[in-house]
Amino acid sequence: MKLAFIGSHGVGKTTLCYELAARLKRQDRTVELVMEVARRCPLPINRDTTLPAQAWILHTQVAAELAASAEAEIVICDRAVLDNYAYLIHQAGRQPAYDALVSAWLASYDALIKVPIVAPPQFDGRRDISVEFQHAIDATIDDLLVEFGATVAALDPARRGRWVDDTLTALGLPLHPPQTDLFGAEPGPADLP
Repeated sequence: MKLAFIGSHGVGKTTLCYELAARLKRQDRTVELVMEVARRCPLPINRDTTLPAQAWILHTQVAAELAASAEAEIVICDRAVLDNYAYLIHQAGRQPAYDALVSAWLASYDALIKVPIVAPPQFDGRRDISVEFQHAIDATIDDLLVEFGATVAALDPARRGRWVDDTLTALGLPLHPPQTDLFGAEPGPADLP
């Protein structure tokens, strides 16, 4: 199974990747993470990006997903080719060759989980903090989802504390390891202080 958390920057995708991976590992599943490749890009990103930079990001994303899929039962991606493509479109417009790549590669995901904007982006050394840019990328992602006919599970902004549970439910996976039924329920986020 390969799933991707998609959405604009600064919405919590990376945190969700780690939280979901930890929950799945407690269920004795093999998990690989494909972390956001844009952070490793040697070329400009964000609003200063270029077509070569975005090409590097798209191709590196595909390569990382291929490598991870060979190693694990479940692959969790911090972004998909679709939301990476939204940044390319924002800077350089639509590119027919990349339309074809993104459209074809979308079929490789078993699930896309859309993470909504709940707060403005915070500066972390790489992330752009413009709220307008964050929302423009989010809108482009939504447009691309419709245009490519992609099936997506959208997380509810009002349920932020339950997003991992909601993701597991959307994937048809158990919320806790089956063996915990033998010893009592595992504490969930609502049970923690």
